[in-house]
Amino acid sequence: MLFAVGGEGLSAKQLGQVLEMDTATVEDLCDDIAADFVRAGRGIQLIEIAGLYQLTTVPACIPYLEKLVAIPSSQRLSQAALETLAIIAYKQPLTRISLEEIRGVKCDRAINTLLGKQLIKEVGRVEGPGRPFLYGTTREFLDYFGLRNVNDLPSLTTFAALDDTEEA
Repeated sequence: MLFAVGGEGLSAKQLGQVLEMDTATVEDLCDDIAADFVRAGRGIQLIEIAGLYQLTTVPACIPYLEKLVAIPSSQRLSQAALETLAIIAYKQPLTRISLEEIRGVKCDRAINTLLGKQLIKEVGRVEGPGRPFLYGTTREFLDYFGLRNVNDLPSLTTFAALDDTEEA
């Protein structure tokens, strides 16, 4: 139950209602679980804050979680995200509207995915109506694709030659 509610936590009374136990028994059980986690050297702990029980990360594990968050996700990018990323990489900096004109479809979701994976970033704004964001690639993009800089990207003529070969 504590995993399910996350950072909100649950009171002993709430836990007792679900488990059909009295509050004192629930408090004793929570104390036992917290002590078991400490004895076993677990990476999580059961704590009570303002009368609510929560499962949290042990402070000693925080540096590892920070490293994990910094690693680009190994999940594959969707076709839309890859197309959007390629356009940004070759045409940067450019606006969402410019991307959508090139792709012919909305790019909001793909942009949000790429921003979330830190493969692109907002690099400025256009001077003009609405001052839209300009997007460009990041150092994480270069690391992810093993490039020293964007000049290491394959030339677009390479792709045109491949396309001609496939048609033949």
